[in-house]
Amino acid sequence: MTAPAERHARDAARFTELVESASPGDWSRPSPVADWTAVDIVRHLVEWPRGFLQGAGIELPALDVGADPVGAWKQHVTDIQAILDDPAGRVLSNPHTGDKPVDEAIDQFYTDDVWLHSWDLAKALGREPDLDQERCAAGLAAMVPAERMLRDSGQFGPAVPVADDAPAQDRLMAFIGRDPAWRP
Repeated sequence: MTAPAERHARDAARFTELVESASPGDWSRPSPVADWTAVDIVRHLVEWPRGFLQGAGIELPALDVGADPVGAWKQHVTDIQAILDDPAGRVLSNPHTGDKPVDEAIDQFYTDDVWLHSWDLAKALGREPDLDQERCAAGLAAMVPAERMLRDSGQFGPAVPVADDAPAQDRLMAFIGRDPAWRP
């Protein structure tokens, strides 16, 4: 497996554990993302990349996340992993990101989204997430120089104040607009 395929397999497996642990009543629970429930987190991670991949000529069928969040997520992970395991030299063209090999585009724009949203889903399900403090510190260090661009993109809310000596995971989540102390 290539590095993008390995990263996706690892992050998707952690997210899959959360998805599989949810009971049917959990899907309507609120999440730390304003106006989103637990199922909306899964819906987001299934729907946007399927549209994004059309820029590489990849047409994946729509999945009904609302009817079967677990089944839709598992099929989606299988579909994305197959692309990463055999990118076949495909290039993804997007007016916002330019042209990139499809595996690099998935890695750069999607896999980290799965990783970060695992925090949201864990919180929505009443669990304490662990995104790995070292990875959180590295992620935060990479994001801080691009803060203005990230905020202007509308992808992240205003930073939430936290202590300078807070754990790296709390500082990262606060940076992207989540309250580390959020509870359902």
